[in-house]
Amino acid sequence: MNYEVVNLDQKIVVGVSAVTGNSDPKMHEVIGGLWEKLYQGGISAAIKNKINQYAIGLYSDYSNDQYCVTVGNEVSKAENDELAVKIIPAGKYAKFSIHGNMVKAVAEAWEEIWKIDLDRSFTGDFEEYLNSDWDNADINIYIALK
Repeated sequence: MNYEVVNLDQKIVVGVSAVTGNSDPKMHEVIGGLWEKLYQGGISAAIKNKINQYAIGLYSDYSNDQYCVTVGNEVSKAENDELAVKIIPAGKYAKFSIHGNMVKAVAEAWEEIWKIDLDRSFTGDFEEYLNSDWDNADINIYIALK
């Protein structure tokens, strides 16, 4: 799987969060539930100061076999007190560009990414959904590097 190394500025993400892990049998339900809250729950429309309409799925606060998942949008300033606020740190990232069904393509990409020997920092990995076409999505996955 091909990727390029890029340097990113810090990003502020506002949305909804939950803790899960790869060995959690309910991981897919937890993550799917967050996306449902974001869109069907009206949270996306309530997020203030969006920089763009790109949805972000952020994986942060890695600890043992768990991590925090936050789904939302990048904002210029966090002004939603009732929502989670997370920082994607500035730094070096491996950028994977994928195309296809939002769920299937992302799941397959993550399976491959976990097999690659990247010098990961585990400070904040994220998916950026560049369009909302369910079957023909353009998605960038960024993996934080040391």
